[in-house]
Amino acid sequence: MKKILFGLLIGASFISQSCINDNEDPVAVSPIEGSIVSPLVGGATEPNQVWFDLSEGKEVLTKRTDWDLAFYSGSNFKVVLNSSIMIAAGKIPSATNIDQVTEASVATLKTQVQVANFNPANEIYIDNVKGNFPTDYTAIEDVKAVDSENAIYLVNMGKEIFTGAVPIGSVSTGGDSRGWMKVQVVRSGDGYKVKYAEVGATTHKELIIAKNAAYNYNFVSLKNNKEVFIQPEKKKWDICFTVFTNIITGAGSYIYADFVTHNNVGGVGAYEVVVTSGSGVEAYNNFKSSNIDQSKFIYNDQRIIGSNWRNPVGTNGLEVYGDRFYVIKDTDGYYFKLRFTRLTDSKTGERGFPQFEYKPL
Repeated sequence: MKKILFGLLIGASFISQSCINDNEDPVAVSPIEGSIVSPLVGGATEPNQVWFDLSEGKEVLTKRTDWDLAFYSGSNFKVVLNSSIMIAAGKIPSATNIDQVTEASVATLKTQVQVANFNPANEIYIDNVKGNFPTDYTAIEDVKAVDSENAIYLVNMGKEIFTGAVPIGSVSTGGDSRGWMKVQVVRSGDGYKVKYAEVGATTHKELIIAKNAAYNYNFVSLKNNKEVFIQPEKKKWDICFTVFTNIITGAGSYIYADFVTHNNVGGVGAYEVVVTSGSGVEAYNNFKSSNIDQSKFIYNDQRIIGSNWRNPVGTNGLEVYGDRFYVIKDTDGYYFKLRFTRLTDSKTGERGFPQFEYKPL
């Protein structure tokens, strides 16, 4: 993501040149030589989202409950739900005035706007899990230019982070309910206006959100009535460790721990390499830039790594799959190989302490 400065130190230049010669492939060379990383997910309740930049070896931590809605900063007008805390949204039928929505008018809808209740019908209340925005489906429809054409939504605000004890080897992805809100989003110039309130309130609050093209999204905490910083700039992160609402075919939405997304909205591509014979570690070590298959990069689904890297119910207990690794291309054309080395704390066995190693190609 970062441009290599013109005045690189002689030693760094020598390293970069060596990489090109070793691989005999004139691809862009990352400013960093790779390393082993232990992202600070935070333990068995996995309270943190960790945004990691491979080219600079830097991470940014945010708490999963720090935000509720994200507003797309591109040319389209899209609103994205925080899937890491199981937020869901459903259109309130016939509602035209947010202040006139009452608890009684949404009582039935509350039983439907749920996540992870093993009901395939609940998929309409979450965003498309591929995350290929701005084109993918979102539970809150695209924000239209005419205010009255934008529906009022009942928003299930998801779950707080669990605060109790978690048995070793297990995870707890959610605690107490965060309640419900009614929300309407309209345009404000080239940005957004968010109208929102507790369901039973007879007045509402408003926030104005101006788009910032340096970022994929602007983020808002309705709970704290303000815009908040969450993701780094769109060219300054590649992968994110998070809890994630995914889909199980035939069972609807489901919440996953130990999930890793890649920054497909920012232009990052990824694919998985599964080793069918021999040592996975050896295959990873021997993989070089000439082995990259451009046709395999996926840019329209953020779940390529997902939860595929770990087995929480393995025959030998919790384990990292040793037969696979990942190839990642960032927005500046740098290539990396990445494999996971740990799922739990090496001493205590507690979940939420992953580890990976990576190297530029």
